[in-house]
Amino acid sequence: MTEHHFHAVVWIDHREARVFHFNPTDAEKLVLHPEHPTKHIHHKANSIGSGHAAANNEFLHAVAQSVADAGAILITGPGNAKAELVTHIDAHDPKLMQLIAGVETVDHPSDGQLVAYARHYLTAEDRMTPQKA
Repeated sequence: MTEHHFHAVVWIDHREARVFHFNPTDAEKLVLHPEHPTKHIHHKANSIGSGHAAANNEFLHAVAQSVADAGAILITGPGNAKAELVTHIDAHDPKLMQLIAGVETVDHPSDGQLVAYARHYLTAEDRMTPQKA
C-alpha cells in the first residue's frame, strides 16, 4: 500500500492527463487517456459550430476521480482542457472545487518540471492558507 500524498497536480490536454500525487520527497504518477481522443478540428467557412471538440465527460470524470482524495490540487495544461476539467468538477463534484488551489497555463513540461512547479506553487499556497487540524 502506498502512502497518501496531500498534494496533487494535473496536467491535461485533450489527448492525455498526467496526474501526480506528491509530497516534498516523493511523487506517484498516473496517466489517463480519453477512450476516443479528439483530433484537431479544422473549421470551414460558413459551417455551423465552433470548430472545437465537445468535452469528453468520461475522461474528465476519470481525471476528477483520480484527485478526489487529495487535500490541495493544482490544475495545469496548455489549452482549454484545464478549464473544461474545472467546469466538469464544478457541475459534478462541487465539494472538490474547494480543493483546487489554482489553475495555471503550463505548456508541455517534463514530469520532473511539472512536479517541481507544483511543489513550489502549492507550498506557497499552503503558507497562505489556514491549515485545518
